[in-house]
Amino acid sequence: MPRPEINWITFSIDGREVSAPENAMLVDAAKYGDVEIPVFCYEPKLGQPVGACRMCLVEIEGIPKLQTGCSTPVKDGMVVHTQTERVHDAQRAVVEFLLINHPLDCPVCDRGGECPLQDITYGWGPGTSRFIEPKRHFKKPLELSPLVAIDRERCILCYRCVRFSQEISEDYQLILQERGAHSYVGTFDGHPYVAPFSGNIIDLCPVGALTSRSYRFRARPWDIEGAGTICTMCPAQCNVELTVRDEKVLRVLSREHDGVNDGWLCDKGRFAYQHIHVDERIGTPLMRHEGELVPVPWETALQAAAEALTAAGDRAAALAGGETSNEEAHLLARTFREQLGSSHLSARPGGDLDADLVRALADPALQASVPDLEFAHTVLMLDCDPIDDAPILDLRLRKGVRRQDVRLAVASARPTALDTNATLTLRHAPGAAESLLVALDAALSEDRGNLGGAATAAGSNASTVTELAELLTGTGPDVVVLYSERLFDGPRGGHAARALLNIASRLNLAGEGAGLLEIPSSANGRGLREAGFASNHGAGFAPVPIAGRDARGIAEGLASGDLSVLYLLHADPLRSHPDRKLWESGLAAAATVIAHESVLTETVLRHADIVFPAEAYAEKEGTLVHPDGRLQRLRPGIGRPAAAPGQPGSGVRAGWQVITDIARRAGSPLNVLAGSMASQELFADVAFYEGLTLDEVGGRGLRWPARDASRAAFAATPWLPVALDVPPAPVAPPEGALRLGTFRSLWSSKEVDVSPILQYARPSQVVELSPADAARLGVADGDAVEVGTNGTRVRGAARLRQAIPAGSVFVAAGMADQPASVLTQPIVEIHRAGGTVGTTGIEPVMVTPAVGEDPADPPRNDDRQSPPGTGFKMNEGA
Repeated sequence: MPRPEINWITFSIDGREVSAPENAMLVDAAKYGDVEIPVFCYEPKLGQPVGACRMCLVEIEGIPKLQTGCSTPVKDGMVVHTQTERVHDAQRAVVEFLLINHPLDCPVCDRGGECPLQDITYGWGPGTSRFIEPKRHFKKPLELSPLVAIDRERCILCYRCVRFSQEISEDYQLILQERGAHSYVGTFDGHPYVAPFSGNIIDLCPVGALTSRSYRFRARPWDIEGAGTICTMCPAQCNVELTVRDEKVLRVLSREHDGVNDGWLCDKGRFAYQHIHVDERIGTPLMRHEGELVPVPWETALQAAAEALTAAGDRAAALAGGETSNEEAHLLARTFREQLGSSHLSARPGGDLDADLVRALADPALQASVPDLEFAHTVLMLDCDPIDDAPILDLRLRKGVRRQDVRLAVASARPTALDTNATLTLRHAPGAAESLLVALDAALSEDRGNLGGAATAAGSNASTVTELAELLTGTGPDVVVLYSERLFDGPRGGHAARALLNIASRLNLAGEGAGLLEIPSSANGRGLREAGFASNHGAGFAPVPIAGRDARGIAEGLASGDLSVLYLLHADPLRSHPDRKLWESGLAAAATVIAHESVLTETVLRHADIVFPAEAYAEKEGTLVHPDGRLQRLRPGIGRPAAAPGQPGSGVRAGWQVITDIARRAGSPLNVLAGSMASQELFADVAFYEGLTLDEVGGRGLRWPARDASRAAFAATPWLPVALDVPPAPVAPPEGALRLGTFRSLWSSKEVDVSPILQYARPSQVVELSPADAARLGVADGDAVEVGTNGTRVRGAARLRQAIPAGSVFVAAGMADQPASVLTQPIVEIHRAGGTVGTTGIEPVMVTPAVGEDPADPPRNDDRQSPPGTGFKMNEGA
């Protein structure tokens, strides 16, 4: 739907004429005239104001009583006064009331020096206190959650944290309990506040009542520096500010950017920064000697890697993971193609699409932006769950549904966290997303011949698919299709892509406010493709003379001996790729495995022959591409780890430098001397980046699909619908068996695995199935069960969910323990394994250090147990 139209009006404040947007709250409108109205409870990101603190009282001519500036919209001709004696008296009274019971903790409070209450007390308070009675006392501090400590003596009851829980994240856990002077913030059921976005309440708190347990007492505002960069832990690519002291990241805050993360962060992005400074961090090159990885000088490792790659030639292959910058991917792809003659490159675990389909899906006219999710008439979520795939998009969709009346349709195999917000929910069978797309295309084109067969093959029915088509066409022209890269996994991924492009054409998504928005499988998945890190196209989707192997083809080639060397750039195929057994065989058979990684992973420990230490995102310079096409800059906030004492050849080097050094030793003329040079070469090779500069990208990024020069350079041909065949119907499971589906858990990652503060969130394997199937199989909630076929088993805790269709079972992909990738057949059996895993298989076991211990630096040991479940209790519709 169209963005709200902004009409400018003129009003008077403290004797000066000011122009401001009509209906803006006075607190915001006053800023256009450089007038500050103090606030505690007001935060525009939280939606409608509540006027709880009364700090913002102002005098408006024509209205006898003082009015709250946070909840009074500005009107044309309004005359406002903020400096009258009545206003000052009211403000001083509010501050005095707040300070009556507020403790004098400023010298030891983490908020000291960056505290709104301090600032407002100095600017608008009475200056002296008349209160001599004892202050009220609460037990302090308490564990509100494993991540947040609460000091109830400092709380001023501004309601910000409660409003976030109820109106933004919609987890509905925080409430104000009791009444009057006995009021306090807590959870309704008394359980810890465990939710994916709980850390945001720390930033929202205007006093020191809510503090980060990993940051408490570690620095003061005058000891620290701030550095802006981009989080690379998921495709949301949130804009963050690092709090740095002595070259160490102590805290991560959100940077305001309404085009990306809207000022919010998930708890993984906020707290998993600890992985930068853990024992598992790789700080020196390693090589395998007599079965063990041992430190070696840089020159030794670089020369060995260059010799291995040169000897392999076109039998070398490479995988890139989501932490890889565009520049690193571009340089490595150039080295492989130009020097080694190999196009065996992959950044898509599920397989590469044909180059013409990749190009069509990247057509600038079809690219929706993140704010479009908030203002569209309808959003269709296809086979994705943003809470795990890109959490900030979950908040954006909730905001759109709540504030802009966006119609949300969810079409997925597994229930999602947004089902309860959806106007329409459609379930399809696991692995049948292509059939659903064909059915929807048929419904939109009124092709009754394909509709019934495709809908049945998808595990749905024609009437539900028709209802979905009517919703997409009947609510307005601005339709956004949000889908996961998983939609195109497997050998029939190209057919699914053609069906999606048909749907985009029939819905006329090539316009402002509408379009497609893909959530890649990794943080910089889109950028890696645009940089040319793919088997069948080069930089900017340019054609290549000879296509190489995709991810599965690389694994098969290594296992068969057709390929001999594998370069892993921030990639961990044992965890992130399907068919773990195939990858085990391929890695074991490879003559040389070169790993470029920041922390020790299973793949590195078991299979790497040469290991280069990689930069963490806080140390890296380069660019990424957001899923909506926004180029964003990575900027180093801290220096890379230097050489260790007594090891002059150790330390971490820039990724672009390592790749360039290897290329030059292999005989390449590549000559990149600085990170900015690597960016310039990237911009020159990608046609639709041409003419860009790092200064133009800047600190807020730049959406190249909205750039006229980039659209002209792309020269896309509009996709015309093609005839689609009904996919073959999935094989029906025999009696006692179920159809297997997998889902992603955001918390299953190397960063969470090694971050001390997030140990409580490490998920263990779960087996989700319907109560009907569980009753038939004799399985109870929390039972330990085994899922598998042909002798391959995965063990996990049974989790019963009403919203899962009978006949389907889901297990989590990407787990460190009990990985689902060992299961390669679509039909599985479930058997009880005896005993239980945890208590219910739903909620995590809370393993947290007591307040007073330091969760940032706990003892290092191997006894860190994973809790059952997927880490968090969410409103998932069942």
